[in-house]
Amino acid sequence: MAAAQGGFRSSAGAAVKAAPSKQFAELGGVPVLIHTLRRFVEAPRVDEIYVALRTADEENFKLRLARENFAKPIRLVGGGEHRQETVANALAAIKADDDDVVLVHDAVRPLVDREIINNIIDAVLKHGAAIAGVPAVDTIKLVDRSADFALITSTVPRERAVLAQTPQGFRLGLLRQAMSEATADGFTGTDEASLVERSGHDVAVVMGSPRNLKITTPADLELAEFYARKTL
Repeated sequence: MAAAQGGFRSSAGAAVKAAPSKQFAELGGVPVLIHTLRRFVEAPRVDEIYVALRTADEENFKLRLARENFAKPIRLVGGGEHRQETVANALAAIKADDDDVVLVHDAVRPLVDREIINNIIDAVLKHGAAIAGVPAVDTIKLVDRSADFALITSTVPRERAVLAQTPQGFRLGLLRQAMSEATADGFTGTDEASLVERSGHDVAVVMGSPRNLKITTPADLELAEFYARKTL
């Protein structure tokens, strides 16, 4: 997923973030990515923010970013061909200790709140790795797909399933190690937590929020606008 991503450095440590071109869609007249950055700039435990962008997007974004006059440093790094490479680029730019906390967040989740951010940081300090998640409300089926149809192979007990959100938080050294191992093995994960899980480390889950939605369709944007009128 070639995407704009970025990173957040917390007072407990360091941090990073992720998403596609929909981050430049406007929410209440303001780009989604700017809304997302405002949430982390306003978070007291976040010290530094990294945003990974495709080269073609950088100049226009710099002009829009300058209008915000953020009090915290926003550092731009180059994006990659997919999420994992993009996050790796942001991690490489961070100058911090291995025990510092890094938060990876989708740029198109503009309604993340301070409570979720703080809870992730606290969980990382305790467990080393944590993600935000919400309980699954629909029945989840595993399937085998063909060109014409899909066949159900099993049903996942709903009480054991959560829908992953971001931020996903980690000790910086732990995430770097997991990403290095994945790169060496030619493995591409669906998210950063999957890489840390693969490396043998437990990942805690803290409660996310239905409002912390990821904007991927016009319908998502409409719902975000509804929530934003109540919260922004």
